[in-house]
Amino acid sequence: MSDENWDYKKQDISEIEDTPAVLAGTADMYQLKNHIHHNLMEQVNLKILDEFDEKTLREKLGDVIRDLIEKENTPLNANEKLLLVTDIINEVLGLGPIEPLLADPTVSDILVNTYRQIYVERHGRLEKTPVRFQNDEHLMRIIDKIASGVGRRIDESSPMVDARLADGSRVNAIIPPLAVDGPSLSIRKFSVDPYTMRDLENFKSITPGMAEFLAAAVKARRNILISGGTGSGKTTMMNAMSGYISDKERIVSIEDAAELQLQQPHVVRLEVRPANIEGKGEIVQRDLVKNALRMRPDRIIVGEVRGAEALDMLQAMNTGHDGSLTTIHANTPRDALTRLEHMVGMSGVPIPSLVVRQQIAAALDLVVDIERLPDGRRVVTSIQEITGMEENVVTVQEIFQFKRETVDSKGHVVGNFRATGIRPYMLKIFKERGIVLDDAVFDPERIYE
Repeated sequence: MSDENWDYKKQDISEIEDTPAVLAGTADMYQLKNHIHHNLMEQVNLKILDEFDEKTLREKLGDVIRDLIEKENTPLNANEKLLLVTDIINEVLGLGPIEPLLADPTVSDILVNTYRQIYVERHGRLEKTPVRFQNDEHLMRIIDKIASGVGRRIDESSPMVDARLADGSRVNAIIPPLAVDGPSLSIRKFSVDPYTMRDLENFKSITPGMAEFLAAAVKARRNILISGGTGSGKTTMMNAMSGYISDKERIVSIEDAAELQLQQPHVVRLEVRPANIEGKGEIVQRDLVKNALRMRPDRIIVGEVRGAEALDMLQAMNTGHDGSLTTIHANTPRDALTRLEHMVGMSGVPIPSLVVRQQIAAALDLVVDIERLPDGRRVVTSIQEITGMEENVVTVQEIFQFKRETVDSKGHVVGNFRATGIRPYMLKIFKERGIVLDDAVFDPERIYE
């Protein structure tokens, strides 16, 4: 990777255009839509929905809906008719008002705060949309549709649900009495084309030198912990880094909700299973980590370590499964190590703190910290190498850093990336594996704005 790739053009955040969900926004229009929807359900045999591809089905339903609109004799212009037809089709085949948002490639998160208010995230920033549901019952109908589609239920006795859409997007829903103001729905959209490290360079999230170093660490089978807050881009970074894993290795990935898009041919994907309606059959990440060790993996990738599985993951890293990757929620690299220690304590195994820290120091090689800046940009703020133990403290040394300086008149964070000048101990391992890095990568005088 060369500095030629360090070209970055800020993408302007454009306003969301009106969608079919907006329509006229009047009670009469909602009533008309509901009436036509009801008549459509009476005329159409739902069994035929599985007999056609989506494009053909949309055309056939559109013809029926247009006939029903004509029978109503309601004065509508051509644009209103088109919006009404699209809105009803989305209600039948998709997720109603939010279907256009799901189809919008610039939207990464859809946040429904009761039926009245829907926000989206575009390019790292939240924006309020004009889209809305008709009422709580309308929103609940969509939530029930999502839950039932994955064999789950949501009601007063079970008012929370985690699910996954057909395209892999992650969904969380919570309803009254836990959600005081009304049902709430959050969707983290699934990226069809995963970002590569080159993309992250172009987004100015990482420098070419940092990317080159991380690529070498993955190829040299170093164990790496990626830390950061919610929405900081941990999974995106893991996907990008996994692109450097050899096609000849067997990878077992373990996730709470399957989001990773590994490109290697020899991948086994495992996903936790929640308890059923009777509260039985739950399979947690710790169970999957233990099982993964029996599957002859070359590398184990844990989407996010969040509990007792931390102990089994560290033991796996210490027993021959080098090159493993995982993420953790934390504000700083030091916080990440502290949280990891606390999670080991959640396993219920009485291990002294000093022994746990020794395990962490022996198992992990790198901590990559990521942050989402106030202007929406996600950056790698620190790359630190774990060097061992000093008395009862896990010692680290920072190899690369991002320093924030100020904020310009447009609200963009001004800062720079640079190497600290410290040459990591793992360069010796790189050399043993035939991986050579240019010394200029670690030159502290090379500053990237």
